[in-house]
Amino acid sequence: MRATGILQSLTRLYELGAFAVITLSVLVTKWSRSRRVIRPLILSNLWRSGVRQLPMIGFLGLALGLVIIGQTVALLTKVGAQEYIGTVMVAVVVRELGPLLTALVVLARSGTANAVELGTARALGEVEALESLGIDPVHYLVVPRVVGLAVSVFCLTTYLILVAVGSGYLFAFLQDVPLTPAAYFAQLNDALRWQDFVLLALKTALCGALIAVVNCYHGLARPLPIEDVAEVTSRAVVESIVGCVLVDAVFLVGYLFV
Repeated sequence: MRATGILQSLTRLYELGAFAVITLSVLVTKWSRSRRVIRPLILSNLWRSGVRQLPMIGFLGLALGLVIIGQTVALLTKVGAQEYIGTVMVAVVVRELGPLLTALVVLARSGTANAVELGTARALGEVEALESLGIDPVHYLVVPRVVGLAVSVFCLTTYLILVAVGSGYLFAFLQDVPLTPAAYFAQLNDALRWQDFVLLALKTALCGALIAVVNCYHGLARPLPIEDVAEVTSRAVVESIVGCVLVDAVFLVGYLFV
């Protein structure tokens, strides 16, 4: 039984990798085609996965800044090391929690919706209808979601970081920490490197694309009875979380060696 389970997992991983390669090839080869059709779909996904998540991401950024600064100030003040507050914010928010937390929120709000929509469309025969009309389902259904989620996760992460940094200083100010705005932002500037911006963009875009590919794969992989869509969606969520954590771990190594 265990060997069968491992074999099934490896088979599914291979199929998922093949689906990702197909999606990438379609994205590259057909990007300039049907712009009038694909562009509105991308904008629709940006609205749903990005703009509509701004209130939630803003609230999380506010809470994250307050929590991190609250704990950091309490510890660093005791040893007279307030000059490291900005360094802690960069290490925790910019490099780790910001991208991962944003990816998980987008997964919960938009990634699952993609799996449900495509799984239902496949169960009702709508995907086969597109194929009968000569429309590539990957180009029409998957590519807009991949681009939309990749851009959304990057933009939302940037927004969350800005809110967290601002709310963090506000909380430090309310706690009467002897730290001027100029000194605080100078600490942030000293802690940030140009590599941080590059790795942040790559990490967030990859997490967004991974979420889209995994959920679209589970929605389109094979015809399903309508009652199995919920189970497939749950599986897609678990695999997306594992994938995002693995991406985070890989980039953590990148931060250490770059």
